[in-house]
Amino acid sequence: MIKTVVTLMLVTLLSSFHCWAKFTVVTELSPPNQTWLNDQVAGISTELVKAILDTAALEGEFYMYPWARALDTAKDKPNTLIYSMAKTPQREALFHWIGPVALFHLGFVTNQSPRKIQIETLEDAKQYRLAVQREDVAAQVLHKLGFEFIETADIQHSYRLLAANKVDLVVDDPRYISVMAQAMKLPDDHFRYVLDIEPLSVRGYLAASLATSPERVAQLRAAYQQLVDTPLYRRALFE
Repeated sequence: MIKTVVTLMLVTLLSSFHCWAKFTVVTELSPPNQTWLNDQVAGISTELVKAILDTAALEGEFYMYPWARALDTAKDKPNTLIYSMAKTPQREALFHWIGPVALFHLGFVTNQSPRKIQIETLEDAKQYRLAVQREDVAAQVLHKLGFEFIETADIQHSYRLLAANKVDLVVDDPRYISVMAQAMKLPDDHFRYVLDIEPLSVRGYLAASLATSPERVAQLRAAYQQLVDTPLYRRALFE
């Protein structure tokens, strides 16, 4: 009898622990969607992800990593979320996809004058030095298009190379370049958007590791659907 009671207590305790287990939530620096403020991960997409977790009655601990590390972490560990990630054919089977939490219209950015950098087509851009984040969707797409580029750990490193004139171009959304300039204590107009990369108009998703339980994934998806008509969702998706 005592053994049975102890066993039941252990089962209850373990069940309770599983219920309250925190998610590990990983992302990269990508202002204004994912920023680092007061030693915490912040930004509009982060607010939406936190709202999804709150609505699902789940907790999360947020970490900011270089993109390649964030991707590796999210692939291997249970109860792990990653955002804002493009849903590519190569990635589709590797995660449980919760829903979009960001919208990107990516293109080439420079700090050079129009006399030095003249780009009207993607082919024109191939003559210039380019920096792209490792394992980023931009790296995959541009590699297929025949581009050569320097790989960096994150968008901040790419911009640093650009600001130091070690590369001529980086890839970013035109809405974010002034934010990056401000973060680097440069004039708002220091960087210049040059050309859209049409295949890189993409939504950035919140996704869960395959090792995450179906019950947790269902909770997150249900919570996401509850937020799609809110002002926070519209702000994050620029709709």
